[in-house]
Parts: sequence; structure tokens; C-alpha cells
Amino acid sequence: MNNGTSSAVNQATGPVFRGPPARTSSKGTMGQDPLQEASHDATGTGNRTSLDEKRDKINTRYPGEDHSQFTKFKSRRSLAWYQDQELQVVGVITAVALVVRLWAIGYPTSVVFDEVHFGGFASKYIKGRFFMDVHPPLAKMLIALTGWIFGLDPSFDFKEIGLDYIEPKVPYVPMRIMCGLMGVAVVPMAFYTVRNSGHSLHAAALAALLVLFENSIVTQSRLILLDSPLIFFTAWTVLAWVNFHNQRHDPFSDDWFIWLFLTGVGLGLSFSVKWVGLFIIATIGISTLNQLWTLWGDLRITPRNWVNHFIARAFCLIAVPMAVYMLMFEIHFLVLGSSGDGDGFMSAPFQMTLGHSLQDSPLSVAYGSTVSIRHQGTQGGYLHSHGSNYVTGSKQQQVTLYPHKDTNNDWIIQKRDGTVPEDLEYIANGDYVRLMHVSTRKRLHSHDHKAPVTETEHHFEVSAYGFDGFAGDANDEWRVEIVDHDGSDAASGEMLHTLRSKFKLVHANMNCDLFSHKVKLPKWAFEQQEVTCMRSAVVAKTTWVIESNQYDSYPEDVQMVNYKKPGFLSKFVELNKVMWTTNAGLTDSHPYDSRPSSWPWMRRGISFWGKDQKHIYLVGNWFTWYLSSAAVVLYAAIRCLLFLRDKRGYHDNAGGLREYYELSGGFFFMAWVFHYVPFFLMGRQLFLHHYLPALYFAILLFSVTFDLGCRFIPKRFRLVLAVLVVLTAIFVFRTRAPLTYGSEWTRPECEASKVLTSWDYDCNQFPQSYDQYASYAATAGDKREEQEQGYERDQEAEEGEEYDQLLEQAVPAAEMQQAQIGEDTALAQEEQSGGAYASDDSQITDASVTTDGQEPSSDSDIDDEELVEEA
Repeated sequence: MNNGTSSAVNQATGPVFRGPPARTSSKGTMGQDPLQEASHDATGTGNRTSLDEKRDKINTRYPGEDHSQFTKFKSRRSLAWYQDQELQVVGVITAVALVVRLWAIGYPTSVVFDEVHFGGFASKYIKGRFFMDVHPPLAKMLIALTGWIFGLDPSFDFKEIGLDYIEPKVPYVPMRIMCGLMGVAVVPMAFYTVRNSGHSLHAAALAALLVLFENSIVTQSRLILLDSPLIFFTAWTVLAWVNFHNQRHDPFSDDWFIWLFLTGVGLGLSFSVKWVGLFIIATIGISTLNQLWTLWGDLRITPRNWVNHFIARAFCLIAVPMAVYMLMFEIHFLVLGSSGDGDGFMSAPFQMTLGHSLQDSPLSVAYGSTVSIRHQGTQGGYLHSHGSNYVTGSKQQQVTLYPHKDTNNDWIIQKRDGTVPEDLEYIANGDYVRLMHVSTRKRLHSHDHKAPVTETEHHFEVSAYGFDGFAGDANDEWRVEIVDHDGSDAASGEMLHTLRSKFKLVHANMNCDLFSHKVKLPKWAFEQQEVTCMRSAVVAKTTWVIESNQYDSYPEDVQMVNYKKPGFLSKFVELNKVMWTTNAGLTDSHPYDSRPSSWPWMRRGISFWGKDQKHIYLVGNWFTWYLSSAAVVLYAAIRCLLFLRDKRGYHDNAGGLREYYELSGGFFFMAWVFHYVPFFLMGRQLFLHHYLPALYFAILLFSVTFDLGCRFIPKRFRLVLAVLVVLTAIFVFRTRAPLTYGSEWTRPECEASKVLTSWDYDCNQFPQSYDQYASYAATAGDKREEQEQGYERDQEAEEGEEYDQLLEQAVPAAEMQQAQIGEDTALAQEEQSGGAYASDDSQITDASVTTDGQEPSSDSDIDDEELVEEA
């Protein structure tokens, strides 16, 4: 870094301003950069002089040379806005970005793609109801805040694609504009990132314009999605880091500290939107280590001064991001202070902070006590039964795992013979017991029948069985085996204690363990979690704990226990663990998922929405996409070639261009690698939009490559070439604009736009000509009018129903309610609107509807008179 040659150490340290190559001067050290010589005092070995003094010193000693790498920030501030050419260019580009990003942003007027999830989360934030999602909360809270400011009614739940926004007066336009403005801001940040890395105005403008007219980035920016905030904070972090790097000759100055601190804030905000923000942390982290290593090799810097560099970076780039990330969760917990559909994912102590109350329970567990038994291996559901039977196997009463507190979670512990002793007798390790379901008076039972879903040879059905006058049989018997206990209560390893003893229930005849896992039962079992009896099972999934314990015969002075309500740190750690586990479980296939190997070549896109012969489909600007991918390949190839030539003794410096290109281009290449390669290690569901942050860095790398290439052509041709590239990108953007904006298009134009046959947007849904849209709109209007008239007739017919008809329907209604729950769930999850499917977190939403949703009322006794009153 101190001479004009390249080294393996500093090739990806970070972007630097371009400047004159190293030179030999009679007034300076051999090979020493005059800038570094002048900044000798800034290294900590002498008195720190002002920037103006250093600038004057350099300009006096080397008049006429370009020292903009050191003075650009200061001199730029002194210019009036109307004299600053860069500011004028950025202003024009930003104005165009406002038009491109926000044009007709109110269309479609219905829920699009993952607005199902992130709009729905906004409603839950406003309600204050706790929910579970695999992403950190920052972007979702920003969306919710916008909705709250503009009057979002939290009763609107965004539950399905195509749901109308207009009639319920949803402020979806401001919510989309919030994301759109973040997309707009990325454009000038791309400009300044390249420009402040020392590249030409042409290269900076090219980078901004290619980002501006990239179809996939525009599409993501116009909807209520998380990718626009993610790219915004990622771009901001890189820009702050570039600006910090440009202050390296004046360490510990105000500007130096400000940009370093803002880089840390950006890291924390990026990570608080999505966990893929970890990739920008890795990028900045590697660059930081490289900087520290270079500083360690600079003998002008004392060890004490080096330690100061390390402490400053550790505080700003580690402590600050972590504090920002934790602050977002603190706000998240404060807003979501009430029970919601995400409770079932969390532990009982966590749920106690959401308004749930758990009464103190006696420590020791006796025969005859009524207990609730909580599973320890799958986010803590309760052993549960209800009045519905299996439709397969023995067709006996269902036993499931249910995540919510409910009276159907209560069981009475009996002795092996089904009796309860008159005198108080406590349960010990190794005792044989029976469990009677309180509501249905049937006993926990297992036998040689295959499990309802997991039909492997090691799994057996668990049911509830019994009837009046039947004393039970040996298949009702279970052995209590304590496998772990609270270290503060030694007796809980020998005697069964509430909350403190972790135990297995081993079936006496089958020699299998009561087991549960994350497999869902079908809709006839309300999609609750399967419970089986398994041989040779993993201990973690066969471990249970007594959570509540009640019995009238306990003495008044019995020792009581309860959960300890967790603090912020405990809740923070638990929620992040659950997010990690749930995110890793998103492995189901999706109609539009894709693998990372196809992303740089944009093999396929994602269908977002379709209606009224219009379609929104996420697909990129193939011209920009392929140029950026080619720049990545070219950089890697040149680096390999130079490495091989170096080993043969050739040192290709190219007048200082090599180091300059390796440092700025190398940084963007490293950022691309960190934002792309890790996805190959993920087994979860992935989509094309996961590549967009990497695409951003690939575009920046292409602009650097363009700038390098322009050095070898006459200056008068550089602008012409840049204009040709931009015009081509705009043309390709325009040909795909109907897929970006959901505007009118024709089938021939659609077919002509397909460069690759793997782009699977359906051209058959578009008409042959634009004239057909007018006739289609008229036909659609007539259909809507007929539907409205039919609805009015149905309403009049319903008002004419007699009370005796309601009475006749009361009993069938109770029977139908159980079946209807499955149909309602299916309807809520039905994919609509031209083959568009919600992605990413759809399985989480399904879990909240099925696993965490309230159990159907068929589990309770329904009175005929109550049904009549409700009707």
C-alpha cells in the first residue's frame, strides 16, 4: 500500500481514489506516495495538522498533480449547488428515479405476492398481537408505522393474493411509496459509491442509471416487500464505508469517526431487515481485517496507535451493529405485548410476557392430580385430545400436540390399575401410570397400528380409548422415566416434580416412547401436530414436562413452583433461535423457486400477480444482468491470469492501474461473492429476488470495469459508449415494463420479449391487440353488475327465512362446523390471481393459521339454543 506495486494482502481492502502512480522524488522517499508522506503526522507519530495545511503542502510540492483522492470531499463542500456538476447529474438521475419507481404505484389495487405476509404483519403490529416470522423486525415495523400513520384498519388481514384494497380503504399506496422511496435512494447512492471510489463521472452515472432501469429492482421497490429496505441499507453501508476509507489519511478526525460510526449503524440496520444482511457484515469485516493487517505492517504506526485503530473499529463495527439489532427487537417486544397467533412457537415463560398467566402449581406430582404435559422437542406444544376420531388405523379418538392452552390439554394421572389412592401418593421415577383425558374420560392408549401420517415401522398410533364401564387394559399403561432434571432440585431426578423433571413415557407393552415431531396431521385432525409411539427415538423428541398440576387433596402448605418470567435478553435469544430453526425448515418446493446456479444468468423469474389480462412477473433487465455477470467473470479471469504471471516472475503494474483496479473492483467483487456464494449452502426455499443485493454489487463492478476499459479509448468516444450502454438498458427495460408495472401488453410483444425459453411468464393471458382491453373491461363490468344484483337477491332471500328453519339447522350446524374449518382454512390459503403464489414465509403463515389457530368449536359442547341465538 506504500508503493506502486500490488500485493495479495491489499487487493480487496476497499475502494480508493485513483491518483498518480508511485514516483521517485528528490523531495520524498524513494517510491513513497507524496500523499502518504504529507500525511505522516496523521499516523500518530507526530502532531496532527489540518487537512488544509496538508493539501497546501502537497499542492506546493507537486503543483498540477491530481490529489483529489485526499481533497475531494473538502473541496466539494465549498461549491454552490448550481456549480456542482456532480450534484446536477445526481439531481436529474434522482428525478428520473422518482418517476420510474413511483409511476402508477397504486396499481394493482389488490394484494400482490408477499404483501400477503408483510402487509398482514403490519396489521398485527397495529393490533399489538404477537406473531412469528423468520425475518428480523425493522422493515416490517417501518411498513406498519406507515400504515398506522395513514390510518390502516388492522381488521384488514391481507390474507390472500388478489384481495381488494379499495373498498376497505387500505392505505396501501403510502405503504408502497415508503418502499419505493427507499428504492429511489439506492440510485444516487450507487452513483456516489462509484464516484467516491475514485472513478469517473461517466462510470458513476452509468452505475446509477443501470440500477435505475433494472426491472427486477424496480418491481421489488414498488410493492410492500422487504427487499427494497434491504438493498437500501446495504447500499448505504457500502457508501459509508467508502467514505470512511477515504478518510484513512486523517485517522481519528471527526469525519473519520462519523463515517466509521455510520457504517456500523448501516450494518445493524441491514441485519435488522433480513439475516442476509450478515453478508454485508462479512464483506466489511474482511475489509476491516485487511486494513488492520496493512496498518500493522506500517512501521510508522506505533503498537499503541494500532490498538486505538482496533478499538475504534471494534466498537463501531461490532458493538454498534449489535446494539442497533437488539434495539429493533426491544421495540418489537414493546409493540407486540399481547397474545397472538405466534404464541405457539414460543416457550411458556415467553408466553407469560404476552398476557398469559400460569398459576403456581404444587412442586410434587401425586396420583389423582390433573396435569398439563408439555413437549420439549418441538417448540413446546401440549399433549392434547378432543372428540374427533382418526379416519385411518384404529379410528379411535385423536391424540395430538396443540400449541395453545386449552382444557383439552388436561389429563388425570392414575395408578397402573386405573385407580387413585385415597391417601396422597407421589409419583416416582419408574412408576407405571395411566393418563385419563379429563374432557372425554378416555385414556392415553397405544397399540400395534401404524401412525396416521408417519407410517414407518418404528412409529405406532397413539389414541385415546375407553368407554363407560370399561376399566381399561394394558395398552393404557406407561412407565415414567426421568431423563433430566433441574440441578437446583436434586429430588426432581427421583420424584416427578412440576417443571423441574424432564421425563419420557414408555409404553408398557410396545416398549416405545411417546413421541412428537413437526409433522402435521391432515385437515380431518385440524392440521395439528402428530403424536406417535416410537421405538429407538431421539431423546429430545420424547421428552416431556409437567407444566400445571392441580389436586384438591394437596396440603395447604405444599411447596409451589412457577416459571420465571424472562427478561429482554432471554426473550431475544429464544426468539432468534426459533427464527433460525423455522427458517431452516422452509424446505418445501414452490412453483417459482430456483437455485443459485441459475441466478447470474436469470434462468427464470417469479409470478407475482395476474388479473384482467395483466401480469406482474419478477424478471430482470437481461442486458444489465448479463453485462454485470460478464464483469464478474472477467474480473475473476484477469485476477487468475495475473496471479499465474506473477508466479512466473512477471509484475504487470500497468502504470498503477492494476492496484487501483484490484482495490476498487476487488472490493465490489468480494461483496458480490459474499452476497451470492453462501446461498449454495442453504437447503431452504430460495427465489430469484435473493440475488438482488449481489446484482447491485455486480452492476458496480461493471461500472468500474467500464471505467478501466475507457482508459484505452479516446476520450471523445467514452461518452458515446456510455450513452449507447444506457440507451440499450432503457430499451430492454421498456420492452419488459408491462411485467414490471402490470400494464397492458399484447401477446406478440410478450412472445418477442422472451430471450430465454425458461422465462415462464404466460403470454397466452395477454390479448392479441390493445383494442381487446376495452371490450374486456366492458365485459368485466357487466359481470360485476350481475354479481352485485345476485348478491342483493340472496340477501333478500336470507331475510325471509323463518325462525323454525334456524332451529332445524341448529344441530346440523354443530356437525358441519368441524368439516367447515378445513374448508375455511383451505380457502384462506388458496392461491389466486393468475398463478401467483406467495413465497418465502408462506409456510410460516400456514403454521400460524393451522398450528397456532384456535381449535374448532367441535371440541366443545355446543348447545342448540346457543346456535339459534347466534343465527
